Order: sequence, then structure tokens, then C-alpha cells
Amino acid sequence: MSSTVYIPKTKYLKQVIRSIWQTNYQTRYQHEIIIPKGIVEIIFDLGDSAPIQSTIYTKHFQLPKCFINGFNTHPIQIKLPEHHFFFGVQFHPIAIKDFFKVPASEFSNLAIDLTLLSPSFNYLWHQLAEAKTFDERVLIISKWLETKIIETQPRDILLNSFLENNNPHTTIKELSDTVFYSPRHVSRKISEHTGMNSEQFLLYKKYLHAVHLMHHTELSLTEIAHDSNFTDQSHFTKTFKTFTQITPKEYRQNKGFVPGHINKDVR
Repeated sequence: MSSTVYIPKTKYLKQVIRSIWQTNYQTRYQHEIIIPKGIVEIIFDLGDSAPIQSTIYTKHFQLPKCFINGFNTHPIQIKLPEHHFFFGVQFHPIAIKDFFKVPASEFSNLAIDLTLLSPSFNYLWHQLAEAKTFDERVLIISKWLETKIIETQPRDILLNSFLENNNPHTTIKELSDTVFYSPRHVSRKISEHTGMNSEQFLLYKKYLHAVHLMHHTELSLTEIAHDSNFTDQSHFTKTFKTFTQITPKEYRQNKGFVPGHINKDVR
């Protein structure tokens, strides 16, 4: 298995994206479940296999060769080819509207074909597919990103930090006081970028924090529920199952090395 990640270094790229990544490997598993991870990204399928069959909630579809996926509140189920080769860019949620002329919420629980948004993505896909190394692809995508001039406002940077930081204790009132928006305006901003209302998103942050703890600590599920600011174990289990369709115990027993991913059904 080959997996590589690039963290942006220039000031401009840091304002726009979180990371650039690539995976290229053979798998012995037939299926993969990807639970919601709180990430907005564009993904290029550079493999030579047939289109990959996927399901989000009750919608069945083929993954396009290049697509954008926003904040998910349901797991994605994928039928894996034996070999797959993905190249992706994780965006800051706030930057999506500047790049794609619509907010990130428009891509929640969807995998939208980027070539439908602009034919230029077909050319970009071919450039990435023809590149020989990960470093070459990083250079190609960096140059593409830098053609879009974006001036991120200080308040947007603070709001973006809230959307990406999984601190389960932050309140809407605290965020409102920090960015000098009214609580109602903050709630509108959250909905615009995530597709969730403020109450749902606060639960989402608690859920993401719990997933992080399951991968990076040996805490019991009861301790994780408390540390993630759930009212009790039952509240934790109910919320977790709402977003993943499985219980925290089931996830912990079956989780893969990569947070948010479960591989199943050996070939």
C-alpha cells in the first residue's frame, strides 16, 4: 500500500486547503464503509478499473472520475476494485464558495461530478493522470489552486477554525462573541457551509471528537462519551448511530487503521 500526504506550506494554500493526499494500492477487501469525517474534498480516481459502485444513505451511484464531496451525515459504502488509485484535495469549508460559486452545503452527502461544474476539470484530471509522481501532481494542483485569487477575511478564518476543530465544548455563543456575529447569523453561516443547523453541528463535533478518541486513546466508551461532552452513554450511542448506522462498540471492533474507514468482506 502506498499512501502520501502533503501539508501546504505557502500562506495562500494554507488559507484554502488542509492537505493533498494520494493512495495507490491493492486491497484484499471487497467493501469499504466510510463514516462521516467532517471533511470537504475533491477526489480524482486515477485508477484503470471500471467505475466504482457506491451508496450514500439510500442512493446508489457510480463514483465519477473526479468529484467533490461535502460534509456527510451518512456513511458512504463502496464496492472496492482490487486496485485503486485516488488523488485528493481537502479544502477548508469556507473556501469552497469562492472556488465553486456555491457553498459547501450543496455537496453534503453527495459525490458531484466536477466536470458538470466545469469542463476544465476533465483537462485537470488528464494532467494528474499523466503525471509520474505524487510531487508532480502536487505541483499541478497547487498551480491550479493559485489561479483562484481568494482573500479570506479574519472572521471567516475564525469561523473556519470552528468548523474544523472538533472541540466538543465550544458553544454558538462563544463563537458569536469571537467573530462578532449574532448567534442567528453564526447559525446561518454554519448551515451554509455544512448543511446542518447549529444544534446538529454541535452534536456532529462531539461525534467527530469521539471518533478521534477511539483511534488515538485507550479510553473506555464511557470515558469517551464523557470527554466528548455527551449527556450520558445512551446519548453518545444514539448520536453515533445517527451518523454511522452502527454503534460505537461496533465501530471500535471493526475500525481500520485510517480513522473513519471500515474494510470488510475478504476476497
